[in-house]
Amino acid sequence: MNRAMLVYETGGPEVLRWEEVEIGEPGPGEAKVRHTAVGLNFIDVYFRTGLYPAPNGLPFTPGHEGAGTVVAVGAGVDHVKPGDRVAYVGPLGSYSEERLVPADRLVKIPAGIDDKTAAAMMLKGMTARYLLRRTFRVEAGHTILFHAAAGGVGLIACQWANALGATVIGTVGSEEKAALARAHGAHHTINYRTENFVERVREITGGKGVDAVYDSVGKDTFPGSLECLKPLGMWALFGQSSGPIPPFDMGLLAQKGSLFATRPTLFTYVARRADLEETASDLFDVVASGAVRIEINQEYALADAARAHADLEGRRTTGASVFIV
Repeated sequence: MNRAMLVYETGGPEVLRWEEVEIGEPGPGEAKVRHTAVGLNFIDVYFRTGLYPAPNGLPFTPGHEGAGTVVAVGAGVDHVKPGDRVAYVGPLGSYSEERLVPADRLVKIPAGIDDKTAAAMMLKGMTARYLLRRTFRVEAGHTILFHAAAGGVGLIACQWANALGATVIGTVGSEEKAALARAHGAHHTINYRTENFVERVREITGGKGVDAVYDSVGKDTFPGSLECLKPLGMWALFGQSSGPIPPFDMGLLAQKGSLFATRPTLFTYVARRADLEETASDLFDVVASGAVRIEINQEYALADAARAHADLEGRRTTGASVFIV
C-alpha cells in the first residue's frame, strides 16, 4: 500500500498525518512515479497553514517537487516511459511514496545528477533561473540584493548571479549564515538582526542603490526593499516567509524613482512545456558545469515531515532540504 502525508485541517506542523492511500493507475496524459526523494520548500508551509488554499480543498497531500522512477504511463504519453529517472515541479501531492503526475510536468534527469540533488533543486533552482534570467535579466555589471541569501533559493541564486558577473549583496540572519552565503557567491552580506539593511546597501553601493531586489521575505523587508533600489530598479517579491505585505499606494513606486514591482511565481513561468524544458535544461547545465553547487544540508524521512516543517519555520535550516523516500 502506498503511504502519503495528508492534511485534514490547516495549522501547525502537527496537522501532518502519515497514512495509507490508494492512487490507482495513470489515466491519459499521466504517469505514475515512485519517489526516491522529495523536496522541502517554504511554499509547503504556506499550504499547510492555509495561507495558500489547496486548489481541491481538504484533505490534501503537500509538496510540489520530487524525483524518482516512472513505473507506468497512461495513454498518449510518449516523452517518458517506465524505468526513466525523472524530476518535476507539479501540482500538490509530492509528499508520498508514489503518485500520479501530469506527464507534461516531468523532465528526465541527466546521468550526471543523482535523484536527491534533482529533488532538492527543481523548485528552488528553477525559481532562481526565472528570477535571474527572465523577471530581471541579470548581466555583468549589475548589482543585486537577495534577501534570505543562505536559504535554498538564495544559495543557488548567489552562485548563479556571481557567475553571470553581477555584484551580489545578500541579507542573512546570523554570522554563520553570512559565511555560508559568502562561500556561495555573495560579495557582501548584511545581518538583518544587527544591521539596518537599507543603510548598509547604500554604504556598499556608494548611495547608488541596486538594480534589482529579490525578496522572498515580505512583510519584514517592506518597504525597505524599495529604498534599496536605483531609479527604474526592479523589486521582485516571490515569497512572504515573514507574512504578507500590507496594501500600498502604487504612487510609492513613482516617488522612489519610477520603480518596477512584480509578484512572480514559478508555475506561471514554466506553464508552457517549452518554457519548462528550457528552464530545467539551463538549470541542469549550470549545475553540471560546476558554476552552481546544490548542497543538501538537511535530510529527513518523509514520515518526519512535521519535524522538517518545524525546522524550516524556525529558521534552523540552510541550503536545500530533502525527504528520503
